[in-house]
Amino acid sequence: MAQGKKLVIVESPTKMRSIQGYLGDGYEVLSSVGHIRDLADKKDIPAADKQAYGKYSIDVDHDFDPYYVVSDRKTKTVAELKRALKTADELLLATDEDREGEAIAWHLLETLKPKVPVKRMVFHEITKDAIQAAVGRTRDLDLALVDAQETRRILDRLYGWDVSPVLWYKVKSGLSAGRVQSAATRMIVDRERERMAFTSAEYWDVEAQASATGQSFGVRLVRVDGGQLARGTDFDDTGKLKKAVVVLTEAEVMALAAAVNDAGAATVSKVEAKPGTRSPYAPFTTSTMQQEAGRKLSMSAKQAMSVAQRLYEKGYITYMRTDSVALSTQAIQAARSQAVALYGDSAVPLKPRVYKSKSKNAQEAHEAIRPSGENFRTPASLSSQLDREEQRLYDLIWKRTVASQMSDAKYETTTVTLESDADGKRLEFTASGTVYTFKGFLEAYEEGRDEKRNAQDSAENQSLPAVAVGDELAMADAEAKGHRTTPKPRYTEASLVKALEEHGIGRPSTFASIIGTVIDRGYASKRGQALVPTWLAFSVVRLLEQHFADLIDYDFTAALEDDLDAIARGEQNRNEWLRSFYFGSDAHVGLRQVVDNLGEIDARALNSTRITDTATLRFGKYGPYLEVVDPANPDAKPRIVNVPEDLAPDELTPAKAQELVDAPVAGDRVLGENPENGKIVVVKDGRFGPYVQENDPVSDEDEVDTETGEVVEAAPKKKSAKKKEAAPKPRTASLFRSMSVDTIDLDTALQLLSLPRVVGKDPESGEEITAQNGRYGPYLKKGADSRSLESESQIFDVTLEQALAIYAQPKYGAGSRRASSALKEFEADPVSGKPIRIRDGRFGAYVTDGETNVTIPRGQTPDDVTFEIAVQMLADKRAKGPAPKRGAKKTAAKKAPAKKPAAKKAPAKKALTDDQKAAARSEAAKKAAATRKANAIAKADAARKAKAGS
Repeated sequence: MAQGKKLVIVESPTKMRSIQGYLGDGYEVLSSVGHIRDLADKKDIPAADKQAYGKYSIDVDHDFDPYYVVSDRKTKTVAELKRALKTADELLLATDEDREGEAIAWHLLETLKPKVPVKRMVFHEITKDAIQAAVGRTRDLDLALVDAQETRRILDRLYGWDVSPVLWYKVKSGLSAGRVQSAATRMIVDRERERMAFTSAEYWDVEAQASATGQSFGVRLVRVDGGQLARGTDFDDTGKLKKAVVVLTEAEVMALAAAVNDAGAATVSKVEAKPGTRSPYAPFTTSTMQQEAGRKLSMSAKQAMSVAQRLYEKGYITYMRTDSVALSTQAIQAARSQAVALYGDSAVPLKPRVYKSKSKNAQEAHEAIRPSGENFRTPASLSSQLDREEQRLYDLIWKRTVASQMSDAKYETTTVTLESDADGKRLEFTASGTVYTFKGFLEAYEEGRDEKRNAQDSAENQSLPAVAVGDELAMADAEAKGHRTTPKPRYTEASLVKALEEHGIGRPSTFASIIGTVIDRGYASKRGQALVPTWLAFSVVRLLEQHFADLIDYDFTAALEDDLDAIARGEQNRNEWLRSFYFGSDAHVGLRQVVDNLGEIDARALNSTRITDTATLRFGKYGPYLEVVDPANPDAKPRIVNVPEDLAPDELTPAKAQELVDAPVAGDRVLGENPENGKIVVVKDGRFGPYVQENDPVSDEDEVDTETGEVVEAAPKKKSAKKKEAAPKPRTASLFRSMSVDTIDLDTALQLLSLPRVVGKDPESGEEITAQNGRYGPYLKKGADSRSLESESQIFDVTLEQALAIYAQPKYGAGSRRASSALKEFEADPVSGKPIRIRDGRFGAYVTDGETNVTIPRGQTPDDVTFEIAVQMLADKRAKGPAPKRGAKKTAAKKAPAKKPAAKKAPAKKALTDDQKAAARSEAAKKAAATRKANAIAKADAARKAKAGS
């Protein structure tokens, strides 16, 4: 073969450009842009194989053999790779060195079927030295890693496709269940359950100011007559004491505070000084980087991974998916050198620090996340090369890495105890202060901290004066302080990542996508940094706990990860393990047996949470609401009470529920008069949300409550027999999510009623562009082409220039694709047999099989819709039947009674002219006169007969 180039295949276009520059002209570097193959859609499985592979694209009866096909979107990529391979004399598969990267390399090998030598090229940083070294240090493909990735893919397909449909039918369509996603959701819900069950306890103490040599410091009462005063940690979650301590009432503490102020002095009884050291933290793993980015930079796990990916592909940091805390020799030397240069010779210990990873899996890179290269670039030197988020994360990684090789910090904590006799009791106060005698690694970095419960008990660090036992100190400003115990804080993304890792659930590299899915599916929302579960999540977790207990068990889920790691190390057989999971074994019941024996599931019970004896929280189509039973008439239809969207589950206490039940139903609050038409504008709070409405001016009979602004209608007049023409419907407009019924004013209401707002005309087409709010959020409309806006406020603010710029951008990132083209394509629908597509219509994205159309619900994007979800959406729409035509009357569903046949309806008459109407009236009058005459004759005859008979 003629001497050709060496073909290097990576999975990222950014990596491709970086590596090409390091390897030179003898190499051609191309990108696969991720996976090129995946499990087949049903439409791509030949008829002969459908029986074996049709349900999952996996033959579960023959070693769980997967049926792979090249994605339609990757056919062009594969063709380009094959073209390049024809002229290459060697193939280097240079995808990431974790399981996913190994699997991508294997799929490339299986698809391209190269006839030239193939080598696996791995590296954990993209620098010139690392890439050139990797070319000379290749290895064979690791099939154990491939097996582990394939097992995980098959496992997730079986789990998701068997469990998700149960959620669709019993909770809500469009939901999904996942091996790690479900466990993470349960964690969030379990924490909220703990908060709901928590009972707060009250305790009191005294705080005062002590002073010596002109310096004052804060002290806190800790003992009374030798008895330890209660602290938050002394109470359990039910509000009861866990040990014998002194609990003072507010009155007792106030009396003690007054007595301390009266005494005015206290004696030092003990001075205790304890030296201590703090060691630096290990370099970042994927998990700890996500946690710290959340705590210090307020980044979501997904955002942190995205920024880290960019930094890696641009060559600034090492590979960011790793469980290892180890550093290479050159990295250790680079960190130590930089620490010495910045902080002096004493900044580093004599011997380099060596960290050992606790993880035993073989899937991750074998070095921690650190700045790349033999000499670390300082954050300041890269300020012109990185964007803001890249700069912030690089700074964090750089500081953590340098600090990991620095000396211990040394400190001394001094605790002073004061005694005072007050109100006939011996009181002991304490104060603590910590002084760092050598800051060590803290010069470079200090780790962030998660919120902790009962943080109010922590002593505030302060500077203490030099005192000795026996010294008398002045005491002043003593005051009673009340405290309440607090429940465990809700999970943040950072603390959830930490909890998942501690439980051994999932891999750190997947945490970002898992948390993203939990939020996107509506199982949790963010309040600040806290993850607040929704009532939907409660229903989902309740179903899984009752019917799929093993699959959502923390230990079982962690054991699955251990098994996948064992497969990756070649210690476990893939086929045997999958057979045990799916069909069952002596150790546990298989997934198939669980699904086949589910039995009856009470959907109403799953979606219900009892709050009080009369109020039950239910989750319905439009969200959560309270169903309230009248105890005096339990058989009557329950009352429905809306639950505020921003009310967290743990905040819906029995007292709050009763408050919602007792709250008066809001009437129509008058905002003012529309100056254009004289109509009265009112705001209402309806079943499906708040809205404003235009009403006719208030009549003389109606009254307006001067305090509340509510219209009090006069008693209705008696209806006349004569029918009136239907009055036109009043103009209405929904409030934006950012608006409130209580605070909206007339000007804002008039703006809402004026929608859609005309932005201007397209200078090219002449079409009018409008801005408006719809079921799926704010959007622009030009003819049949609509484009989403980022926020509701843009409806009033967007200019014509901005609107034209939005229309100039590709829709959904699909180039110049027209609005009518498919945004996403799936295999054939099992009912219609036609391919399923997601298209973009004038009212937003929708799912269609060519026969049935279903709009994608608000809060979901086309990327959220999987094949299974699409199938279920179409099935639900078919079950509802076709929508009735506007104005058409519904036919009665009940059969006519069997006693008599239903009377036939007379055929509709044609409209008559005035002459025809007059003639008809004359004819009717003649018939009536003839009838009266006949009746009179008959009556006379009857009278004569009666008289003759007498």
